[in-house]
Amino acid sequence: MIEDEFVLRYETERADDGLPPGEGAFLACSFLLVDNYILQGRHAETRKPFTRLLSRCNDVGLLVEEVDPSTARMLGNFPQAYSHIGLINCALNLSRQKGLAEEQAESQRSPTSGASTAE
Repeated sequence: MIEDEFVLRYETERADDGLPPGEGAFLACSFLLVDNYILQGRHAETRKPFTRLLSRCNDVGLLVEEVDPSTARMLGNFPQAYSHIGLINCALNLSRQKGLAEEQAESQRSPTSGASTAE
């Protein structure tokens, strides 16, 4: 994680993939990390990076694919659907009283109500 906000797709300087080193931080990856915190119930750790990622929207609320962590310059495809999907998933999970992980665990513990087993 870079600056408590960005997640790199991979370390390009260490990869032998034929591409030149260096690329921006992918917002979709950053939103995935925030969503992971939410699903683990680590809600206190999610607000700050989520709010910082929201600040990366442009003046009409659109997100890019990548951001240069050192300059905050927008890079890559614009607008980027995957970045927006990450934002929406995080917002939905943050808006719930319980995180998705807690809801799933609770539903596995309690029997289904109203189900009929008669044939």
